[in-house]
Amino acid sequence: MKKGHVSHLSEVTAGGVVAAIEGRAGQLPQVSLAYEPEHKLLWITMRPEPKPVLTLSLIESIRNVQLAVWSLWERQPDRPILFMAVRSRGRVYSLGGDLDFYLDCLARNDRAGLSHYARVASDVILMSRNGLNGSVITLSNVHARVMGGGIDSARGCNVMVAEEEATFTYPEVNYNHFPISAVPILSRHAGPIQAEKILLSGQDYTAAEFHDRGVIDALVPKGTGEDWIRRYTVGTQGTHAARVAVMAAFNAQAGDLATALDTAASAWVSHLLNLHPLEISKLQRIAAAQERMLGRLLRPVQGGAGA
Repeated sequence: MKKGHVSHLSEVTAGGVVAAIEGRAGQLPQVSLAYEPEHKLLWITMRPEPKPVLTLSLIESIRNVQLAVWSLWERQPDRPILFMAVRSRGRVYSLGGDLDFYLDCLARNDRAGLSHYARVASDVILMSRNGLNGSVITLSNVHARVMGGGIDSARGCNVMVAEEEATFTYPEVNYNHFPISAVPILSRHAGPIQAEKILLSGQDYTAAEFHDRGVIDALVPKGTGEDWIRRYTVGTQGTHAARVAVMAAFNAQAGDLATALDTAASAWVSHLLNLHPLEISKLQRIAAAQERMLGRLLRPVQGGAGA
């Protein structure tokens, strides 16, 4: 058997599948992997540092996992992975894009750096949406507060689950900014008119409100999202191929997502590079607000067990 490859289901173990992916993908900073053979389910747990944002290392790691899974098993009839789910830990799901990285690029007028970030983020969403070219069904479980681009990375999956205590907000418009992929992703679920209202409101939404607007596929009680995903895998394995085909048909019906993501990413890079100093200071205020928010959220659990 070739290195970094699991050739047959009889050889499938949790450790074997994870080792195969890591052997093909290389170093995977800021994520951890877990495989559940009975569900044919791969979990990607986001562990960004130093704060829960979509760092470049994080999104590159997710993309590398996606590419590894596709290249290892895409052509095998008995694939060990039929479902790939993204989750995070702690009191925040994601605060969105890495503003510290953006600001560093802006200080150096680094168009290439911003373009690379936008391209990787778009690649991850595109591969999530097309299920690694029809290989898997992708899912996300949002258990807590999520902002901006963090919503889009979760909604990029075929199925998005949210626990009742999760909250959602796109605050970027209040700072003359916008998330990279929000328009092409959010409009596919909420519709263009509702999506525009959400993006331009800058307000907080409960999970129930997002569910009512069609953004979320399943609304579940606190702490039950991961079990909902496990039940979904059990209940849909027998119809997996049909579901993948139907999802692909609806994706095609909705238009060329790759082009839409590329257009949105280019607009995002140009917008950032054209910001005036006063507007850049607003981004700095968001970064500072993230730090304050984390301080408030973490204060009650200091000295306790980590997540």
